[in-house]
Amino acid sequence: MAATTLTVIPFPHPVGRPVALCVVAVAAAWIVLRPQSALALLDWSPHLLQGFAMNVLISASAIALGTLVGLVLGVLELSSLRLLRLPAIVYVQIFRNAPHLVLIFATTYALPFEMAVGGWHVAFPDWLKAVVGLAVPASAHIAEIARGSIQSIPAAQWEAAGSLGFGRLQTLRWIILPQGLRRSLPAWMNLYASIAMGSALASLVGVGELLHAATDASTAVRRTDFTIAVYLTVLVAFFAYCYPISRLTQRLERRFAV
Repeated sequence: MAATTLTVIPFPHPVGRPVALCVVAVAAAWIVLRPQSALALLDWSPHLLQGFAMNVLISASAIALGTLVGLVLGVLELSSLRLLRLPAIVYVQIFRNAPHLVLIFATTYALPFEMAVGGWHVAFPDWLKAVVGLAVPASAHIAEIARGSIQSIPAAQWEAAGSLGFGRLQTLRWIILPQGLRRSLPAWMNLYASIAMGSALASLVGVGELLHAATDASTAVRRTDFTIAVYLTVLVAFFAYCYPISRLTQRLERRFAV
């Protein structure tokens, strides 16, 4: 009987698939573009870049504010005082499961357009309201990340610090939190990528970010091929920004795996 030869067809590595799809999408956009639309896209590129810079500003500000509030909430969730622990738990459970778009609309209409500070009227722009709207769910998620990372530290660390004369707050500040930071960093980066993508929702409340700029460009040019290309550009921009964060998160998870 003749031997049967099996031919194995190599399949692309999963890491390369998103990159390949991104390249194909960009190539398809340029193929369908007519010269006039290509020039129009080039003319609108500064406006699109300015909009994307707003996305970066909103997401970075939201994750920074959310981290500060979330760390405090995560510590309060572990407090032995019921008066401090219960409000933190209620906050986290409510806003961790709230839609980002609802919170952005809520902060947009709930916060004033300007604030009086010492006799001065300070404007409260819409992009800053979007920052608050995204920082609220971010703080709830970071509180859970902080709580989990603190609880993952062995109890012997607390006992050893106590035997050396450290108080509870000193132990938390100098021993527990530095160790928990390494364990929480991958989850924090994954959350930031989600917040960065969610910053596109700010366009629905009039913030001039990338999606809003793409809509302006599409409305002004009014060409189907240009509209396809400009929204593909939005897709590629977010992919180019968030995909490296995702890859770095996976590396950190493997490095810090226990």
